[in-house]
Amino acid sequence: MSDYKERHENEIFTKVLKAGRRTYFFDVRETKAGDYYLTITESKKNFGDNGEATFEKHKIYLYKEDFKNFQDMFNESTDFIINEKGEDVISEKHDKDFKSKSFTIDSDDEV
Repeated sequence: MSDYKERHENEIFTKVLKAGRRTYFFDVRETKAGDYYLTITESKKNFGDNGEATFEKHKIYLYKEDFKNFQDMFNESTDFIINEKGEDVISEKHDKDFKSKSFTIDSDDEV
């Protein structure tokens, strides 16, 4: 069986969240024993100097016995962030009037 076919045969359910250059995949998969687990994959699109796109991927495997603790800590962490900083994004790149800035460094050295 091909690696691609084997990897995708155990996928039961998939949801995709596109977020700018990042894409998050939530995949429910099946173990050999017939139980389910969740993989969360972050895929980030990068461009090399030659303009060729590459993808950097990070994956988390989450099993049922960890769901409750993971969910509790996730909720506690996101609640903390929202309570401390609000829901507005604090980033120049997310500013409606953001323009790329270029910097020039003046030097006293003679060439």
